[in-house]
Formats: sequence, structure tokens, C-alpha cells
Amino acid sequence: MDEEALNRTVRKFLKTVGVTAQREIEIAVRNAITEGRLRGNEQLPAQATITVGGVNLDFRVDGKIELE
Repeated sequence: MDEEALNRTVRKFLKTVGVTAQREIEIAVRNAITEGRLRGNEQLPAQATITVGGVNLDFRVDGKIELE
């Protein structure tokens, strides 16, 4: 196994996940505020699940998103 290739491709995957998730979360929050479903001062529970086939990896990260 090439450790450098593993590290590089894992980082690339996580960067894509992070950038895409941030954009989608921001759009969803803005829409919810515009539609009156959120006031804009909430703390929203959040979770992300990462699954990697071939190695039986499936884990969840829990957190919160603060709007104020």
C-alpha cells in the first residue's frame, strides 16, 4: 500500500465532503429562515455518517450547528 496515496485520497474525499456539506447546510438553513421554519437563533442538532466499503467502516459524528 502507498501511504502517501492513501493520505492524499482520504484528504481529497474529506475536503469534498466538507465543502459540499457546508454548502448544502447553508442553503437549507437560509431556506428554512426564509420560509419561517427557523427564526435564526437556534442550535440545530447535526450528524454525519461516513461509510467506506471494503473495510466495513461505518461511523457517525454528532454535533450542533449554532445560528447565532
